[in-house]
Amino acid sequence: MRHIKTYYKEDYKVKDQSFVIEGPLTGEELKQYTYDDGLDAFRLPKEQFEAITEIADLEEGRIIIVRTGSHIIGYVTFLHPDPMERWSDGNLPYIMELGAVEVSFDYRSFGLGKRLLQLGMLDEYMENYIIITTEYYWHWDLKNSGLDVYEYKKLMIRLMASSGFEVFQTNDPEITGHPANTLMARIGKNITDDQMMEFDKIRFKNRFFF
Repeated sequence: MRHIKTYYKEDYKVKDQSFVIEGPLTGEELKQYTYDDGLDAFRLPKEQFEAITEIADLEEGRIIIVRTGSHIIGYVTFLHPDPMERWSDGNLPYIMELGAVEVSFDYRSFGLGKRLLQLGMLDEYMENYIIITTEYYWHWDLKNSGLDVYEYKKLMIRLMASSGFEVFQTNDPEITGHPANTLMARIGKNITDDQMMEFDKIRFKNRFFF
């Protein structure tokens, strides 16, 4: 399966602030920009920037960013699921994962997460994928948000739904281990019934195991 990537760019103004949302970008293109220290939800900012530049150069990897001038203050990543996770079973080329979406704390009142996701879905080629996202409460910024886990869960579901994601059930222990954890997926318009059946098998792996 060829992974065709089409570049999109949006100039976005809100509350007297100007932003550029663009992507997918290559690793070299990302290195032209600086990276905000507030982007530290997953690892140290320097290490996370290295990680997204590597993802950008994967055949299927997609990095969409939001920046002010030449300074990256948010991003979203798409790539194949981690080989250590059940979602990679069968190495199905049409299953992609929204690996992370992050906006620096000082810029979270501008609706940038939603704009990042929506720009990422403009590419018609995304309709060839089942895109999953595994929402785990331990990744959420509960401290700064002032929300409890269930309020934050509702926030994340609304955010993902704005780009066509729906909640799906699964018996994955990481999801079922806490009621706030959630599996969501966006089913592309070109996904077949057979592809959906394979996805269902992964969602309910070992369902009849005794």
